[in-house]
Amino acid sequence: MATLKFGVSLPKGQEDAAFATEAEELGFDYVSCGEHLAFHGPTTNAFVNLAAAAGATKRIELLSAVTLVPLYPPALLAKLVAALDYLSKGRFNLGVGVGGEFPAEFAAVGVPLQERGARTDESLEVVDRLLTEDEVRFEGHFYRIGPLTIKPKPVRSPRPPMWIAGRTEAAMRRATRYGDAWFPYLYDPRLYAASVDSVRRFAAEEGKEWRGTNAYFAFVTAYPDARRARETITEGIGRTYRQDFTSMSDKYLIAGSPDTCRRRIAEYIEAGATTIVVRLVAPAADFTPMMRTVAAEVVGPLRE
Repeated sequence: MATLKFGVSLPKGQEDAAFATEAEELGFDYVSCGEHLAFHGPTTNAFVNLAAAAGATKRIELLSAVTLVPLYPPALLAKLVAALDYLSKGRFNLGVGVGGEFPAEFAAVGVPLQERGARTDESLEVVDRLLTEDEVRFEGHFYRIGPLTIKPKPVRSPRPPMWIAGRTEAAMRRATRYGDAWFPYLYDPRLYAASVDSVRRFAAEEGKEWRGTNAYFAFVTAYPDARRARETITEGIGRTYRQDFTSMSDKYLIAGSPDTCRRRIAEYIEAGATTIVVRLVAPAADFTPMMRTVAAEVVGPLRE
């Protein structure tokens, strides 16, 4: 059986370096950060925040969860990936998302919303080549590059892993073509198991065997009071996505006592996940204590 690994997301509005240092001390394998150019509330940039985390840590791996790939010119994205991996001495992982929940950020950079999937696929091909080759020439539908060499190259060989996020068949097929990890979110364990089977099937259709990491991005709130936990996570995620999650909270979100959260995460592990990245949903004052609780009472026992 594959070794289980666990990650935790940087909280919004808190000190990234200090949080990442504590996450490392608590034994998490990854610290992650998401991003938007603009969204319903304040947002950040994964490369900037993870650079701060890189400078404060030595072991923990860094994961953009996720980078909205179609918002970046691929040559610029390749440079950022290489630079952060070089800075962190080979600890960066590129989480790949296509976005689309906030059309204004696409309009702001001149990317038609309906092209985001196709642009992502073409961009990933370019990024892969720029990170592993010199004198790259590329003529695609959206991008024309070269000859171009990105230096310094990433420390990680042949390049930093690409974690393909999403919930659709297109995302699953993208994982088999370009990815080193399948990384969905807002699934229940049954849907997660079905997605892993689909990724394996799509890989086989292309004459490959899926050997990537099966990861899951989990929204978690752990309080002794189960009602408080459910209310906190439902309100928090609803505010983030401007959507009412009341009827979906028990299915797609993980909330309750630490024991309840542990048992629910175990269901995803039984469904095939070998890596769980936790996005804690809590008020700022509770975030670090909750991370400590999750490390001790959820992650620790699952590793045993």
